[in-house]
Amino acid sequence: MPAHLVKAALALASTAGLTLVTAPAHADQGPVDASVWKQLAPTVSATAKYRYVPLALAAGYKPNPCTMDMNDGKGAMGYHYIDPKLYGSLDPVKPAALLYEDDGRGGRRLTGVEWIVEAGKNTARPTMFGRKFEGPVTAHHNSTIPTHYSLHAWLYKKNPSGLFYEWNPDVKCPYPGAPG
Repeated sequence: MPAHLVKAALALASTAGLTLVTAPAHADQGPVDASVWKQLAPTVSATAKYRYVPLALAAGYKPNPCTMDMNDGKGAMGYHYIDPKLYGSLDPVKPAALLYEDDGRGGRRLTGVEWIVEAGKNTARPTMFGRKFEGPVTAHHNSTIPTHYSLHAWLYKKNPSGLFYEWNPDVKCPYPGAPG
């Protein structure tokens, strides 16, 4: 990875770590401390290149419609770019989904990542970074995402609800189900 990207990722991680430690967290998540950001540093390093969407596409991530909370107004997740081969990955550098929002110029801005583990009847709820995954969540996006457990990490856009909270009130979809 080019040195300027490594420096940017480390600066982002250290700056975000300082601001999110004191940010209000979702009630069931608790505060995010510096050790969590240290664990997330490899994720930032591995995914920073996907700020350039063609690299995500070349790596096997496929766009899906924009996801927003239609019932409770909790926010949105944005566009999921998913690599189904990574379903079940608990590797910090291999999230199954990349999360994007419109950048206002006709492109997409990377906001976060998501790990997705299919939820079978005997599947235990996974944990990473000291956090339990959400779910099981029912299949959606025309079943391109099966019933699953998921863990979101808002690495590239602050989430006022918490670093690992599934919905981000600051992410907007142009309209429900906007095509990927």
